[in-house]
Amino acid sequence: MTNDSLAPRTEAVRDRYRSTLGAVPSGVEERLRLAGAFDRLPTEEALAALRHIVLTDNPLGARVQQLVHFGQLLSLGREHPARLHAHGALRAGARIADLIGVAETALITSGVPAYALGTEIIAGLLPDEGRAGQA
Repeated sequence: MTNDSLAPRTEAVRDRYRSTLGAVPSGVEERLRLAGAFDRLPTEEALAALRHIVLTDNPLGARVQQLVHFGQLLSLGREHPARLHAHGALRAGARIADLIGVAETALITSGVPAYALGTEIIAGLLPDEGRAGQA
């Protein structure tokens, strides 16, 4: 299959990530590059489809799902994906206060490193210090 024939399918995978996170993570771009080069795009399509179902067709709803992902990734110490899901939670209707609640829960379940990571990520989402009390 040529790269030209894969382009629409690859873009459809990217669109699934954009719909939940607002962007395509760099790791996904790398996987898509490898999938295209080695004729493995069906794996990425299946992964994106499953991810879409879990995030959008879930009893928890998109907002709670994104918050859960944020918390789990804090607990695992995965900074970059935790940042992506914090943004995704805000896009899905979460408030900064919701993210703080998740970080505080991570303090109990995973300790100070997870809490510190969460507060660092959340602080980076604040547009300026004057709005911190308004969120």
